[in-house]
Amino acid sequence: MVLEPVCCPDCGSEDVVKNGKSNEGKQRYLCRHSDCRRRSFIRDYSYQGYLPSIKQQIADMAVNGSGIRDTARVLKISPTTVIEELKKKSTATACEQKAISTTIALNQLKCYCFGF
Repeated sequence: MVLEPVCCPDCGSEDVVKNGKSNEGKQRYLCRHSDCRRRSFIRDYSYQGYLPSIKQQIADMAVNGSGIRDTARVLKISPTTVIEELKKKSTATACEQKAISTTIALNQLKCYCFGF
């Protein structure tokens, strides 16, 4: 019997434990690394839209001007998956921009108040 180590696809940590089964009966894993953004994952997804590489391709195609239906057709996934992924990206970008603008405003206020 050969034991195959399971690594987290996001952080690469081997600190992974089993975490139940999915609806399709596939093994679900949980990453216990404290800095990992992605806690739960499945090694072999049956739907390609869940793969991080496909999600990255959705973002790249959107930046290059591909439409939702075109992206879905090329990647062989649902248009709904494309829309939901683009919504997630735009929300994350908006939050990051808000945090950056808040930091800039605080630095400007600090400079004004303390004469830097």
